Amino acid sequence: MPSTDSDERILLAYFSRPGENYWNGGRRTLDTGNTEVLAGLISDRIDCDVVRIEPADPYSDSYDDTVARNVREQNGDARPDIAGGLPDLAQYDTVLLGSPIWNVQPPMIMATFAEAVDLSGKPVLPFVTYAVSGLGSTESFYRDLDTGATLGEGLAVRGEEVRDSGAGTDVDQWLRAAGLL
Repeated sequence: MPSTDSDERILLAYFSRPGENYWNGGRRTLDTGNTEVLAGLISDRIDCDVVRIEPADPYSDSYDDTVARNVREQNGDARPDIAGGLPDLAQYDTVLLGSPIWNVQPPMIMATFAEAVDLSGKPVLPFVTYAVSGLGSTESFYRDLDTGATLGEGLAVRGEEVRDSGAGTDVDQWLRAAGLL
């Protein structure tokens, strides 16, 4: 794993969902979720600890069932439980938060995570995979949580393109702009 130019400690935390996904107007079943692929591209380039955010109640493999659940969670401002423990962020200088974009924003489990850990004063750089809306409302989503974090520039990669060579170029540019590569 390459290292950053400093002694900066970086945590990469992400949520990803395999199974049936939206794909170029249709559906495609993925063994590995798009955001997990993107998290791997990032963690292959920098020295960071990686934490996968797992829901206590896993999302369905069915795209339609997941969409319906997500709408309920967004409408109810839900905070889905996370399986397992949460990392202590005291040892980290920067946090990279990854997720898909569902209905124009990160899934509500990302609010659960962001509110449960201490992000006060830390730079937080979001990275997302999407089908239509790019970063969507990612910036306002995290700002509205009022975690005390300093929100940095986000990275958005279309899910259908995350496995293409161009995604690595986008990751490199984003990491360089953030001073992490």
